[in-house]
Amino acid sequence: MSSDFEAYEQDFGTLTAEITNKIGRIPKLGGEEKTQLVLNVDKQLEEVRELMEQMDLEVRELPIQSRGMYQSRLKSYKGEMDKLEKDFKRSRIAYSDEVRNELLGEDAGSSESQLIKLREERAHLLDNTEKLERSSRRLDAGYQIAVETEQVGQEILANLHTDREKIQRSRDRLRETDANLGKSSRILTGMLRRIIQNRVLVFVLGAIILITIILAIYFNVRGH
Repeated sequence: MSSDFEAYEQDFGTLTAEITNKIGRIPKLGGEEKTQLVLNVDKQLEEVRELMEQMDLEVRELPIQSRGMYQSRLKSYKGEMDKLEKDFKRSRIAYSDEVRNELLGEDAGSSESQLIKLREERAHLLDNTEKLERSSRRLDAGYQIAVETEQVGQEILANLHTDREKIQRSRDRLRETDANLGKSSRILTGMLRRIIQNRVLVFVLGAIILITIILAIYFNVRGH
């Protein structure tokens, strides 16, 4: 498990190094080239976020006695991630000296306030954009959770339906068994009744034969 975490660490180091290098280049660019690099960095930052989530899952699955060290390392990486995002935000609204001079031209002194205002407006716009992106990600995550919850609910209902059918079949078998037991009980009762009747009949016949023998002996003795 720790080997997986260390592999994620290596990927994290490689990605953050590339992002840091690209963030440093953003203010020096302009136009479409800058836009493409910003989009590329934003995509890589999303990859880093997903990587952090994987690292967090790995830490949660570690034994408690080993978890503390990895949690500290993960916390450090989260701090580095926060710093990267702040640097990225600043780089998107920053201009290098060459680009600034190109934008302002010869009238640099009188247009400095306009550049500051433009920078503030861009920062405000980026803040709103990032808020919208975060809200969109939260909505996507909430939708995914809702879909997963619905799937789990459907599985639970299906399991309950299956269990209900099993219980119903068990009840039917119990009723059938009870009916068979009742029938067997009636048969045994009838057999026992006939056995008793046969025994009584044998006893009566035995008594009659015994009395007949006694009377025969009696009359035979008396006749002599």
